Amino acid sequence: MRKVTIFIIIIVTLTGFGSVRIKDIADFRGARDNQLFGIGVVVGLNGTGDSGQVNSTLLANMAKAFNVSIDSDSLKTKNSALVMVFADIPPFYKEGMRLDVSVASIGDAKSLEGGFLVQTPLYGADGNVYAVAQGNVSVGGFDVKVSANLQNKYRIVGYIPNGAIVEKEIPFEFVQSNSVTILLKKPDFTTSARVAQAINTTFERKIAKAVDASSIKIEVPSAFEDDIVTFLSLVEEVEVSVDQPARVVVNEKTGTVVFGGNVKILDFTLSYGVFNITVKNGKVESSEEVDATVSSLVSALKNLGATPQDIIAILQTMHSAGVLLADLVVM
Repeated sequence: MRKVTIFIIIIVTLTGFGSVRIKDIADFRGARDNQLFGIGVVVGLNGTGDSGQVNSTLLANMAKAFNVSIDSDSLKTKNSALVMVFADIPPFYKEGMRLDVSVASIGDAKSLEGGFLVQTPLYGADGNVYAVAQGNVSVGGFDVKVSANLQNKYRIVGYIPNGAIVEKEIPFEFVQSNSVTILLKKPDFTTSARVAQAINTTFERKIAKAVDASSIKIEVPSAFEDDIVTFLSLVEEVEVSVDQPARVVVNEKTGTVVFGGNVKILDFTLSYGVFNITVKNGKVESSEEVDATVSSLVSALKNLGATPQDIIAILQTMHSAGVLLADLVVM
């Protein structure tokens, strides 16, 4: 049977952002996630747990808390596994709220499927307990039998949706000296300046100042000193035009090319296999001359029958030659 290979290229063009809310591109300094972790035991495994005695010793110590004396040697079993337990606690989470939990085997357990995590304290970086995790471990994934496109179950890492209860609120302070600072998720000097200008325009006074590419300091107006939440909600809803650096991202495995809609290229002449393309005076020379951008170049190459691998190779060579006016990221 003749083997036929089909090449597919997916081109996603980012045409630039319109106005977006500040809450979509920035966070308030001090309002951040914190990582929690702990060491626990998953029990109820069907002979797929650890072969050592560490988990048995831990279970014996737990039994002592219930005034039950058990020799750890007699608890040697493969029905339990020692695990690391992880969770992220978002800002403003209060006592009694729930978190998603991840568990990962530490020992030589074959699978955590069907197991139950025994109550495990979760610690912050300061050594204090902020949540307690417990519940049925879900492994997820697929049992692959006929399809090579589905991923086999990775059985020694599992999840417990809403598996942890917050026991202690993490303290934070985002108002300092009657001012707040917002941090851009993607630092950029132009966007930072635009954010400050948009805030000043909205409140009709100069209360915001761009400190650097990522942070904008905002003075809280006297009218909102007793109602910070309302002020912050108004700041979040301010719309701003976001700038972004020129970037081209290619994935050689999937044939995906992602680029901004107006990524410029310098004049050059390309000879690649059967393809000959010239960019002169800022135009792509073809049947209809168009502006020299990555978008127009890729379109011209596709019209000439270039495969995804051809286009990716050409973009890489252009970047090396210095005619592609953008960062090139190869995945």
